[in-house]
Amino acid sequence: MPDRVAILVPCRNEEATVADVVEGFRSAIPDCTVYVYDNNSTDRTAEIAREAGAVVRAETLPGKGNVVRRMFSDIDADIYVMVDGDATYDATIAPKMVNLIKSDSLDMVVATRQDEDKNSAAYRVGHRAGNKTLTRFTGWLFGSRFTDILSGYRAFSRRFVKSFPALATGFEIETELTIHALEMKMPVDEVQAVYLARPEGSASKLNTYSDGIRIMTTIIFLFKEIRPFKFFGAIFLALFVLSLAFAYPLIVTFIETGLVPRLPTAILTTGIMLLAFISLACGTILDSVCRGRREAKRMYYLAQPKP
Repeated sequence: MPDRVAILVPCRNEEATVADVVEGFRSAIPDCTVYVYDNNSTDRTAEIAREAGAVVRAETLPGKGNVVRRMFSDIDADIYVMVDGDATYDATIAPKMVNLIKSDSLDMVVATRQDEDKNSAAYRVGHRAGNKTLTRFTGWLFGSRFTDILSGYRAFSRRFVKSFPALATGFEIETELTIHALEMKMPVDEVQAVYLARPEGSASKLNTYSDGIRIMTTIIFLFKEIRPFKFFGAIFLALFVLSLAFAYPLIVTFIETGLVPRLPTAILTTGIMLLAFISLACGTILDSVCRGRREAKRMYYLAQPKP
């Protein structure tokens, strides 16, 4: 029995490009089923996608993360390929991504964006720099296995899709996908893909600064959730050093005179030291809780069939 391949296309107001995306992937993988999920479009996106041969469904909660959650919940397949509906990704490398999932028993393959012509309209310098910064920051916190954590073009195994919590609501969904794979130590790989400029009439939904802040916030939040001992340990260390900075002159004065002349400073120092050890205790307790959650997620992941 051949593998069932589902192409997942989250869309909002992509009437200028969605037909090209649907036709491109149906041509690249003839046996696939293309699902277009319309996220409150005000144009003819859904109608055009249906005419191009896609299965069209709707998700009314705004945000790409909400759409991905719905797609992962609804669609039953063996291999999934997620791609944006803006025609900026090359459909011809999809078979390579699918074959890697099957041949190497991988759980995720990420298409890393390459702008060979340095076309600023395709992959702007600011977006490229921001992506590198966020990718390195994620690698520093969780482990460096990816070179493009924000790529919207990915292939997944069934066991990845059906064990993914999908808590994000917006463009930070790619960050959550990446960190989930890193947390679970899943087998992953990358392939290079030329990043194409948007056709005329297609506008990006990405807000450089606000979405960048949301992605950074998501990374920090997930670090707290997944590595609580390191997160609260860093807070402990900062508060402990601060308390020592306040305490040092008090200790010197006490040794010399036997007195504590600055009582408010002594109380403040004690309070900071107490907060430091409370943070350390929180990190220790939450680390045990997190380990139990990770074991439960691992067992559910293993219950799914491998590629």
